[in-house]
Amino acid sequence: MWSTVSPTPGQSELVRQSWSRSAAHRVDPAGRPGRTQLTPDELHNRRTHSPLTELIPIARALLLGENARDGDALVALGDADGTLLWVEGDHDLRDAAESMSFMPGTDWSEAAVGTSAPGTALALERPVRVHHGEHFASAAKSWSCLAVPLRDPETGTVLGVLDLTDRTGDIRTHGERLLIATAYALQQELLVRRLREKAASPHRSVPVLAPDAAPCGTPSLDVLGRDLGVLRGPTGEARLSARHAEILTLLAWHPQGLTAERLADLLYERKAPLVTLRAEIVRLRRVLAEVGISTLGTRPYRLDPELDTDVRRVLCLLDRGAHRRALAAFTGDVLPSSRAPGILTIREQVRERLRESLLTGAAVEPLLEFARGPHGIDDLEIWRMCLHLLPACSPRRAGVLREITRITRELDGQVRV
Repeated sequence: MWSTVSPTPGQSELVRQSWSRSAAHRVDPAGRPGRTQLTPDELHNRRTHSPLTELIPIARALLLGENARDGDALVALGDADGTLLWVEGDHDLRDAAESMSFMPGTDWSEAAVGTSAPGTALALERPVRVHHGEHFASAAKSWSCLAVPLRDPETGTVLGVLDLTDRTGDIRTHGERLLIATAYALQQELLVRRLREKAASPHRSVPVLAPDAAPCGTPSLDVLGRDLGVLRGPTGEARLSARHAEILTLLAWHPQGLTAERLADLLYERKAPLVTLRAEIVRLRRVLAEVGISTLGTRPYRLDPELDTDVRRVLCLLDRGAHRRALAAFTGDVLPSSRAPGILTIREQVRERLRESLLTGAAVEPLLEFARGPHGIDDLEIWRMCLHLLPACSPRRAGVLREITRITRELDGQVRV
């Protein structure tokens, strides 16, 4: 029989949603984490075939320094499935971490251990920090951790996760920027190595594609600001039903594929028999065939070729720092009327990526444009950043101050109520 846990007062929305997913995965909070353990041969094979293994010396140098075993934290590198490939750091901390199976070869995905920085960062595809009691598993509640997804520098696909863990929680105040910077350095190192390989093979043709446009003939899907997606294929265009748009969006967001059970969990608000999903897939195959897309793989369900999406193009523009073009391309939320759990998660992640990118790197003009839109109009932090970026003599400061005053008064009123 599974143990049960309930959210505690003061938990962030990120943690509450992660706990909900953990419960849906039937993770036992009282159980021992790391229930899936690779054999030494399996771990060796996983390391050998992972593009991240060659980055371990760089991660070690940047995060642990010369005295790797004398630090006050652990550094871990996991693959895209959440399996830890490398854990290094203070000797006593490693011994303590191994008592909860935080060691190479163990599965620390959210589906395996519940809320933790490595697993939740992979589930959300964004940086995550989890402190002590925010962990779902009881064995992990004395630890604090930060984790950042590692992405393919060319495609944006998540390759794995980089994690920093300690017991005191000190990493929350000084580790986040260091970890993000290290992740960026590792991704750039991957890119440099690839460019060297391409330079060594001058006859190899490598197409260069604009990140904000689908290559000619590439199947594409538009779902931003639309309740019914539009699918374009080699032989035509189709207006999708709401359910078909949700399925294709989920498969495009998870290019590695989804099992029938996982796709059903992400698609339906309430538990639905798999026969319902399979019937939708049969109908969807007909639509795909009409536009010249003939392959929808099974076990897991997977699109081949992958779909280009307007969502991907917006995220690529943000990664390039092309904030104005990203805002112009962001024509609305992902399938705004959908209540599918997986779509709600994607929608929130896209919003958060847009907001964080603007806050951390945008000039004042795109930031003001976002502030005046539906997602920024009541965002106090966005308006304060606008005020910070505007010159002291700018006549627009008065209008920004009015918005800050309005939002502050509304927030004060909500607190009093």
